[in-house]
Amino acid sequence: MRFFIKRFLFFLPLMIVIPFQSTASQPVVIGVPLPLSGKQMEDGRMMKDSFEMAKDTINDNGGINGRPLHLVYADDQGKESTGEKIIKDLVNNAKAVMLVGGHTSAPTYRMAKVANMLDVPFLICTASADKITQKRWENIYRLNPPANEYTKGLEDFWIKNFKPKSMSIIYENSMFGINEATHMMGFCQENGIAVRSTIGYNRKRTDLAYFRSILALQVEEPPDVIYMVSRLDDGAALVKAIREVKVDVLLCGGAGGFTSQEFIKRAGKAANQLLTATLWSHRLPYPGAKEYHDRFLQVYSYIPDYHGAEAYAALLVVGDALNRAESFSSKSIRAALNKTYMMTPFGPVKFYSYENFERQNTVRTLVQQVINDKFEVIWPPDVATAGFVSPDK
Repeated sequence: MRFFIKRFLFFLPLMIVIPFQSTASQPVVIGVPLPLSGKQMEDGRMMKDSFEMAKDTINDNGGINGRPLHLVYADDQGKESTGEKIIKDLVNNAKAVMLVGGHTSAPTYRMAKVANMLDVPFLICTASADKITQKRWENIYRLNPPANEYTKGLEDFWIKNFKPKSMSIIYENSMFGINEATHMMGFCQENGIAVRSTIGYNRKRTDLAYFRSILALQVEEPPDVIYMVSRLDDGAALVKAIREVKVDVLLCGGAGGFTSQEFIKRAGKAANQLLTATLWSHRLPYPGAKEYHDRFLQVYSYIPDYHGAEAYAALLVVGDALNRAESFSSKSIRAALNKTYMMTPFGPVKFYSYENFERQNTVRTLVQQVINDKFEVIWPPDVATAGFVSPDK
């Protein structure tokens, strides 16, 4: 027995000097659900690149009270069926203290429901379906405006400038598409604009032949405006199909797939003169907006649109809230988010409750037009970079 006691005492100093890894040096983990594969992967890539830029900015400035911020990504594939599993993985396995991200509305709605059930704060930055922040889920916050606000700038432009008398609405049969199409039908009814047709299409189809088959009514009796709610692949194919049948109308996109440089690349000359609603431009007078755009272009060699700006700003909001939170409990994080009031490159961020929405931010929306193969802001006038170009007749 004395032998074993002596051996224990011999090793005791060695045991004492083994360094203890303090909690203060452990990273703070944030879960990031995004579509990193599938049809929405282009936006997912832009958002991930922007999150990485924001993470580096936060960590270069001291992290979260001295602790490094660490992001764990999960691929939702743009599918509802993956939502529950990846949120549980991020919370239970990756030990994320909160979540940020969410792109496509239907899977994000499912993920938000699960996050709220697990009592984990989730800051959504792109998914726009109105009902996501209308369910009294105390853990769900949203940086981007709801779908029914996306076209406020476009509607203002129509009323004060173009003044259409008729419109056709073509939309993808998704939660996002139905939300925006329904809102636009209401706008037309309120403003005496005749709705010639409303066409919901299968968003799994992106071939030109399919879109030509649903355009017959537009050729027979062209409206003043064709308003489209689409993602990138189908948006580009739809615009090309409309140009091929030579319908002389003003084409308008409801944000979504119409705002990126990749859309212009895919649609080619067919994109020229198209209008699109958008939530952001680097030309806006927000602190850091141009710097974010220029740095992103330098690092990743492509131009970001509002999807990237949303992601970048959202993580800055997360960093600010976590630095103010008394602890990493969900209750403390919510309390910090509730007190958020800050300016970001995406614009001002404050979470309000208004109408049927809760913990919802809102921003000014813009109108861009594709002029000479690039986007120009044409509305509102105080931030316009070019004048409106009427469609060729």
